[in-house]
Amino acid sequence: MKTKKVKNYPLYDATFFKDFRTLIENSAEKFRDQTALSYKDDPRGDETVKVSYRQARKEMRGLGTALISLGCREKHCAVIGGASLGWVYTYFTLMAIGAVSVPLDKEWPAEDLAATVSRADCEYVFYGAESAGKIAVLRKECPNIKEFICMTGLAAEGDRFVPELIVRGIEMYKAGDRSYYDYDIDPDRMASIVFTSGTTGKGKGVMLSQTNIVTDITQATYYFCVTPKTLMVLPPHHTFGSSINLVGHYALGSEVYISSGLKYLAKEMQEQQPSHLILVPLFVENLHKKIWSTAAKKGQDKTLRQMIGLSNGMRKIGIDLRRKMFSSILGMFGGKLEMIICGGAALSQDIIDTFDALGITILNGYGITECAPLISCNRNKLQVNGSVGLPIVGEQVKIIHQDENGEGEICVKGTNVMLGYYKDPEATAEVFDDDCFFKTGDYGRIDENGWLYITGRLKNLIIFSNGKNVYPEEIEAEISKIPGVCEVVVYAGESKSRPDREVIVAEIFPDEETLQLRGITDYEKYFSDEVKKANANMVSYKAVGLVKIRKTEFMKNTSRKITRFNIDKTID
Repeated sequence: MKTKKVKNYPLYDATFFKDFRTLIENSAEKFRDQTALSYKDDPRGDETVKVSYRQARKEMRGLGTALISLGCREKHCAVIGGASLGWVYTYFTLMAIGAVSVPLDKEWPAEDLAATVSRADCEYVFYGAESAGKIAVLRKECPNIKEFICMTGLAAEGDRFVPELIVRGIEMYKAGDRSYYDYDIDPDRMASIVFTSGTTGKGKGVMLSQTNIVTDITQATYYFCVTPKTLMVLPPHHTFGSSINLVGHYALGSEVYISSGLKYLAKEMQEQQPSHLILVPLFVENLHKKIWSTAAKKGQDKTLRQMIGLSNGMRKIGIDLRRKMFSSILGMFGGKLEMIICGGAALSQDIIDTFDALGITILNGYGITECAPLISCNRNKLQVNGSVGLPIVGEQVKIIHQDENGEGEICVKGTNVMLGYYKDPEATAEVFDDDCFFKTGDYGRIDENGWLYITGRLKNLIIFSNGKNVYPEEIEAEISKIPGVCEVVVYAGESKSRPDREVIVAEIFPDEETLQLRGITDYEKYFSDEVKKANANMVSYKAVGLVKIRKTEFMKNTSRKITRFNIDKTID
């Protein structure tokens, strides 16, 4: 596919770190009294607590010294909890002392947590007080746990408490204990086991080294630079939340405000005034819907479209007044938001264009847990429509089993690629080819300029008996443009009465507020008519043959991805 030549610009400066301890030391010396982390003890209150880079180093070093005395070094340590200062300190410190962190989803049922803690051979469990009920189950089901350590809230009787360990470790360090530094970290050994979200079934334990994580961050920062302040919104147990939202910003000297949760996000954006955000597509889609629904409620949606058209026209002749023209909309996000770094799934180009028209740049990227996670990204001053960017520096990407359009499975090789799946050599062997490239399971193509495009997920691929392949994500992107679509999943319908019937189904969860504003009451007729119009823009074998309306939103994992494997696909 012929593409226009794209002119790149010089790389940004980047600093390489051997390991997490080096990163912590470097940031403390370089950024000193700048704010590294901030949060609120009471999300409803006014006071924001700020922690400088030097203070963070002192307290992480203290925690590390105390944890070494408890025997944590080189041991597997489960970390169960939401984003908090205690979680951040625990994660960084376990890396800095050479332990193996196993971050787990606090929303999992207690039985699943217990099974995973055992499966990962954990000997220490760090937990947030909000998970105390589930921890009670772990006490019974996991007899090999040596210590339960509370990160936030109130520790159960007999458990250790991170703030107390920090104080104890600082005193030990003052008294001459240098165990925190007296250890040569092997950056290439397993440092973390991250369990994949399992949107299509049971997750695997991805083994990542410190080299995987730290070099992924370093190689990414050649391509983009961040602004002074962001919010930590994403779940910390996922690599996009921990590596990109947390570790990357810590290395670059940005302030990370630790969000108290989604229910407080609107208030936090107003108060904290972030200059950029790290989000997954669903969050961005929700912000986009909020912009248009707010305008529609005020009867200003038509005016907004006209203003966007006017602004875009002015920019073509070198006049950029976006920050002034759309100040009321930007005010919804605190007024200082300049950029959103988005990854984890495909994001509609229409949404990217809308935010750009308002004065907010979206850097669309592509990542996967097994690659720590970033594989490619667009750049601050260079974005290519429809692309997830250039492969990060030092990484090789190839496309195998290409079709006539150059599309095939994306394969990756580089220092960011995982060590393998924990205690699963067969699954590990399956995902690496003979040249040691990791097979992502995602389909895409690379243009002649080296830019990567994602087509869809191999596991979601619809294969018809005539040999035609359909990527549901492509159709979902088209249907998502229909006003009133909140969520949509496309799949091959399963007929019990006619097993040989082949039909593409679009299952839609409506945005009732938008539909009501438009005076639409017959949802089935409206969406059927609109989908027929969308079909006209697609080749015949990709046409949707059946529209289903659902009353509840699709089930999602905590990274806000729809879990496709539990959708009922029957059509009769």
